[in-house]
Amino acid sequence: MNFKKDVSLADYISFKLGGKAKYFLVAKKKQDIIEAVKTAKENGIPFFILAGGANVLVPDEGIDGLVIKTLNTKYKILDTKIMAEAGVLLGDIAKTATENSLSGLEWAAGIPGRIGGAVYGNAQAFGSNMASIVDQVEALNAEDMSVKVYSNKECGYLEKTSIFKKNKNLIILSASLLLKKGDRNKIRDKMEEYLGIRKSRHPLEYPSAGSVFVNDPSRPASSYLIEQAGLKGFRIGGAQVSEKHSGFIVNKGGATCKDVLNLISKIKKTVKDKTGFDLEQEIQILGYPQLTKPVEGEIIR
Repeated sequence: MNFKKDVSLADYISFKLGGKAKYFLVAKKKQDIIEAVKTAKENGIPFFILAGGANVLVPDEGIDGLVIKTLNTKYKILDTKIMAEAGVLLGDIAKTATENSLSGLEWAAGIPGRIGGAVYGNAQAFGSNMASIVDQVEALNAEDMSVKVYSNKECGYLEKTSIFKKNKNLIILSASLLLKKGDRNKIRDKMEEYLGIRKSRHPLEYPSAGSVFVNDPSRPASSYLIEQAGLKGFRIGGAQVSEKHSGFIVNKGGATCKDVLNLISKIKKTVKDKTGFDLEQEIQILGYPQLTKPVEGEIIR
């Protein structure tokens, strides 16, 4: 297998920050993923899966192990079902759905992630989500190297999470999405509408990882709470709460992973103190699950 050494991961995540992977592999086929995991296990090397990199941070010190970049991109359409491998861009599938008069993915237009990551984190926008269209998911269990197909119910979908997010041994290989026949022009119009909203409201001019916090329907939106806490535009190092959309943290130039984590901690503590609400972090930290929820108020040095 074509393993590379000391590869900068900043080039592979939307935040454009973080250190290097000791070992790195671009997996262009499902079998590449399986073989890479097997090789890592046989050699006692920690391994980590990187999908589209649109909702992830990389530690500044890098990853002491193997990072497997999923770039398996085969897909096919069977009537109203799209069967896609984990590395297919979500935006490409949304475009393909439109071309085939299939409705259900209009909300995904402009989302930079890939199918694997979208299924993993139950990606959502404009009141729709992956949980509503996922039919089945094929996943490798790295514990016993078995491959299983999970039904929608078995995926355990909740707000911005799934069984795959909770169990790191489960590696998504592919998914089938069940859509509906619709009018191509109406589908295209709706996609254009959503794209327009994204461009006007989201800080697309700076690197970011999208929404930082989970939006719990039982409380006001995270962006509203952050604004109420007086943190719009607040900055630590190169990381800043977006002045355009407070739900985003953007890289204004030279941001580090620690800058972002410290800003997240500041936001969580201030929002709790001023509004009484707890914010749940959505962004994952590759290789460091214990840092997905920094201690409130703690400054990481």
